[in-house]
Amino acid sequence: MATPPESTKHSLHYRLVTHARARWPQITDLDVRYRGQFAYATAHLDDGTTQPLIRLRYGGSAHHWGFGLYLASSDRYEDQILPSGLPIGSPEEALDCACGLYLGDPT
Repeated sequence: MATPPESTKHSLHYRLVTHARARWPQITDLDVRYRGQFAYATAHLDDGTTQPLIRLRYGGSAHHWGFGLYLASSDRYEDQILPSGLPIGSPEEALDCACGLYLGDPT
């Protein structure tokens, strides 16, 4: 279980926040926290609520992460397959998948 280096943590945070601002106008801020090999993203929404979204698993690459979706029904994260059909992908892909489910597609 590799822990992402600080440079990867900073890069991931920047990528997710930048993507959220460009694609998901309902998100006013995005918190990204780390625990071991995992990164967790929670959205602050324009209505004042927060929404846990994703858990990303670092596997040694800053560009491809495992994907876990927050499930409100069980209040936990579960590994998922991305729309591409793969269990790993870009952080932006994972964010879009979760936001599409929880926030609706803005297009």
